[in-house]
Amino acid sequence: MAYNPENYKRIAAQYKDKNLRAKQAAEMRRAEIHEKLPQVMEIDRALSQTGLRIMREALNGKDGLDARIKKLEEGNVLLLEARREILLAAGYPEDYTSVHYECNDCMDVGFIDGKMCKCMRRALTLAGYESSGVLKLIEKQNFSTFDLKYYDGAERANMERILARTKHYAATFDGKHMRNLLFIGTTGLGKTHLSSAIAKEVVENGHDVIYESAQKIFSDFEAEKFGRTAQGEDRTSRYMTCDLLIIDDLGTEMQSQFTVSCLYNLVNTRLIAEKSMIISTNIRKEELLSKYTDRITSRLFGEFEICVFSGKDIRSQKLLRG
Repeated sequence: MAYNPENYKRIAAQYKDKNLRAKQAAEMRRAEIHEKLPQVMEIDRALSQTGLRIMREALNGKDGLDARIKKLEEGNVLLLEARREILLAAGYPEDYTSVHYECNDCMDVGFIDGKMCKCMRRALTLAGYESSGVLKLIEKQNFSTFDLKYYDGAERANMERILARTKHYAATFDGKHMRNLLFIGTTGLGKTHLSSAIAKEVVENGHDVIYESAQKIFSDFEAEKFGRTAQGEDRTSRYMTCDLLIIDDLGTEMQSQFTVSCLYNLVNTRLIAEKSMIISTNIRKEELLSKYTDRITSRLFGEFEICVFSGKDIRSQKLLRG
């Protein structure tokens, strides 16, 4: 899986830190108990000698070794029970000096036998939502909340096909095989909803996704080109390298020679690198052909699967229905 590198680095550092903090906190609690309850300190000292005592027994010969080791183990059980009773009598929980991890499965290291723990996957997914730009959208706009009741007749049949196509796209996205979608249709027909739904599923499967408006993307490239970013700040490289780039509202940007050039370079660079894209626009095919150069439209209509949304504005329908 290709988690966002910055997110992965940050989350891995957080895990390393919280594992260390959990151990340090346990050591502090142990020191506290040893100071307040000397009997516990003596028991801990005796228990810590177990390995050495077993080694000594082994050096004394194999005859009766199993019985001698069993006797040591039974003694340790009695020591642990005495330790527990002392702690409870003093008002402490029996596990007071144990290391208390946030995740007992991986002990806050993020991996179990070389495989990523579900807690770390969850942390990376949440970070992915945030860095992709869909954190707020996905709460209301996902596949489970997409409702076909707002479409009738042929429009419903069309949307059933588009919904099935987008679900399949999200479920089978692997970051290796380029697949591009172009959503065309007027406002309020579900383009943003399905774009958000795809982003949610793809992020949850561990891929690096960016969901951003065309205007914001062009603004970032412009700021970088004309030196309006902080020193060392990089706003645009992920647009080129992320596993899935979702460009919302293409055609609403203030068009200029720069934005046209920027769009061509972005689309062409990702096509060459075989990086997947989803682009949504409120303008019709004819308007796209007249608004953008042949170099751009030939790529949009030649390298993208076209999904034409039709129907009545869902937002207006919701308002009318109360």
